[in-house]
Amino acid sequence: MSTYQYETKSAEETMSFAEKLGSLLQKGDVLTLAGDLGAGKTTFTKGLAKGLGITRTVNSPTFTIIKEYSGRLPLYHMDVYRLEDSDEDLGFEEYFSGDGVCVVEWAVYIEDYLPEERLELIISHKGDDEREIQLKPIGTRYEERVKEIM
Repeated sequence: MSTYQYETKSAEETMSFAEKLGSLLQKGDVLTLAGDLGAGKTTFTKGLAKGLGITRTVNSPTFTIIKEYSGRLPLYHMDVYRLEDSDEDLGFEEYFSGDGVCVVEWAVYIEDYLPEERLELIISHKGDDEREIQLKPIGTRYEERVKEIM
């Protein structure tokens, strides 16, 4: 499994990079996002949404756990932080194998439910507005998508 790195100098660059990735995503794609609070996970997801043709405002689903958006493909934005120490299954398999794209923040808390193949992303602070985005494709389809945007 290869790891790729991409650096951005602003929130706009982060969104632009994510938008490019979003334009390549296909039904059934699953992305996991990791990073400290304020690292830019929601900013990244806003860019993905734009790449999927979603015009609705995207915000963090922290208190609702899952938010759904309509675009070229449905986007299922999940923040499963509140499921720590829980074995609750909210129908993850249906989302992961459905007609949309899933973005999962704090995926470590639902590791047992995640599909074997996915794109793992880690966003880290590198300065005030600078971010490093590590991409870890697990599976051939994700490896190909990452190579297209790098």
